[in-house]
Order: sequence, then structure tokens, then C-alpha cells
Amino acid sequence: MEFGKMSLRGLVGIAGVVAMTAAGAAQAAEYKIGFVNTERILREAVPAKRAAAKLEKEFSGRDVEIQRMSKQVRDMQAYLEKEGLALPESERRNKERELANLSRETQRAERQFREDLNIRRNEETAGVQERAQRAIQQIAESEKLDLILQEAVWVSQRVDITDKVLRALADK
Repeated sequence: MEFGKMSLRGLVGIAGVVAMTAAGAAQAAEYKIGFVNTERILREAVPAKRAAAKLEKEFSGRDVEIQRMSKQVRDMQAYLEKEGLALPESERRNKERELANLSRETQRAERQFREDLNIRRNEETAGVQERAQRAIQQIAESEKLDLILQEAVWVSQRVDITDKVLRALADK
């Protein structure tokens, strides 16, 4: 086939591709898309703030106790560094053993505290995410959205429904 001379079959093929592209573009223009900033939801939503306050209240006593134990370890270390050489050998060994035990107990308590806090934080976060998911679905259905995205490189304000989700969660 020479340039400028195209068969009917080639012309029909090109016309078909152009028609499909135009139809696809027209069809794509009919889709309604929304975007939700999940990080904002987990940071700003009323249920998320309530969950954070609940965790703070639940774990504050243990945190204070661990801080007290840590201070006790530091104080005992300072005492041994300052007075250790002046103490009788048996008393110094007993204090060193007591310090080692207290240090191990403090580390164990800190580790258990972090594990328990992470478990509870994950439980509370899952509850907030579940409520947010229901609110997002209700908004999507009421606004007849076809697709909701939660991650994007860039988002136009006209498709961002995060504020609507935050308001919906605040109302509950």
C-alpha cells in the first residue's frame, strides 16, 4: 500500500478505532469518581479522636508506672556510680543484682506495654476504619459515585470527599 492510497478495509479499520476511542472517552466522561484521604480520616475523624482519648486513659496508669520504674533504675545506677566503691563488697553486689533485676523487669514491662498498646491501637483503628467504610459507601450511593480511591499521586478538590466523610462520622 502506498502513502495516499489506502484500501477500504484500512479506512474502515481506522474509522473503527477512532469510533471506539471516542465512545470510550464519552463513556469515561460519565463515570463519577471520588477520593478519600484515609490518613486525614484516621487523624481528624471524631471516632478516631475518641479512640485516641480512650487509649490514653486506658494506658496512662501503666505508662506512669513504667516511668517510675525507669527513674528508679536511673537513681540506683547513679547511686552505685557515686557510692559503689565505698560500699562493702557484699552490699555492692546485692545492689548491682537488684539493679539488674529491676532493669530487666522495667524492660519487660516496657515491651509488654508496647505490645498491648499496639494491639489495642489496631483494634480501635479497625473500628474507625469500619465506620468510615460504611460512611464512604453511603456517600458513594447517595451521590451515585462509580469509584472511590484512597491513594493517589494528585487529587482535584472537586473529587475529594474526605470532608463529607468527616462530617458523616461526626454526626454519628
